[in-house]
Amino acid sequence: MTDMTQTAPDKGLKRHLPLLTIVIVAVIGFFTLRDFLTFDTLRDNREALLAFRDSHYLIMAAGFIAVYVAIVAFSLPGAAVASVTGGFLFGLWAGTAFNVIAATAGASAIFFAARAGLGQTLAAKLETSEGTLKKLKDGLRENEISVLFVLRLVPAVPFFVANLLPALVGVKFRNFLLTTALGIIPGAFVFTSIGVGLGEVFDRGESPDLSLLWAPHIIGPILGLAALAALPIVIKALRGRKDI
Repeated sequence: MTDMTQTAPDKGLKRHLPLLTIVIVAVIGFFTLRDFLTFDTLRDNREALLAFRDSHYLIMAAGFIAVYVAIVAFSLPGAAVASVTGGFLFGLWAGTAFNVIAATAGASAIFFAARAGLGQTLAAKLETSEGTLKKLKDGLRENEISVLFVLRLVPAVPFFVANLLPALVGVKFRNFLLTTALGIIPGAFVFTSIGVGLGEVFDRGESPDLSLLWAPHIIGPILGLAALAALPIVIKALRGRKDI
């Protein structure tokens, strides 16, 4: 009886270890890396990075993706710098592809870490819930892909939240993976395009202007895609089929 009592809490603790590890590393990284993962660091090392890329392209690409995955998976500072660096080192198309692959892999790591711990508990509670909570659960499942796309496309939603929340409410991983990989493409394309011209910006002694993402001609189409993703939810609500 004693062994069973000790085993249950141990298993519960182990389920939470992945997410707990992410939180601890994120806190440590925030205080130790925020002054290093910057555009100043990139500018100071750009010649060495470009030289290594030219002589070892595949190794540089693999290393870049690995670092970016770690930044996203552990919610470390420097995600925007990494996205811009992808364009600086690899150009628009390869840089966008590498950025999307890395960010999707990192997001998936957070998803699985959260689902293994808190996600299991909350998903079980949602399954047995009634009333308003049940309506929200059913509405989410019926419109899962639309909701996930909206989370990805609306810039005001923090990337970490868009990774964590779906795992906590029990969405299907295949839908999470699909909407992440496709939903982050517009933003990744913008940041990568900024990186393509980064060399000229550094030559002028300036830093890249990341506020470009909020320019009307950029944010407008992205919000338009978000509205399009939300359209099925709105139509169902107007028809009275679901109270969402």
